[in-house]
Amino acid sequence: MLDWLEYRKELLGRIGEIGKLSPDTLRGYQTLSAAGSKTNHLDAKTRELISLAVAVTTRCDGCITVHTGEALKHGATREEIAEALGVAVAMNAGAAMVYSARVLDAVAAHSGA
Repeated sequence: MLDWLEYRKELLGRIGEIGKLSPDTLRGYQTLSAAGSKTNHLDAKTRELISLAVAVTTRCDGCITVHTGEALKHGATREEIAEALGVAVAMNAGAAMVYSARVLDAVAAHSGA
């Protein structure tokens, strides 16, 4: 298994390098990341649980390690994290179902049916 804490440390170092090479890119990302917390319609724990579900659907290991730490810091339990991950699994299954319907549509178009 991945050493998530070491990976997070190395990742943040690399992102710091990107920030030095392209400060506007990093600044833009930070602006997007902070946008939700400014309105405060969702609490930090809920935002982190959503972030974990999205991290799974986008297959982003960096997102997983960063947002796992943040979710725990904001009081998320293993059970809440598991429930959020269940939503991600369902969304991925739903997306696969939608794209399966698209394949059948493409089959019909290609076969003239």
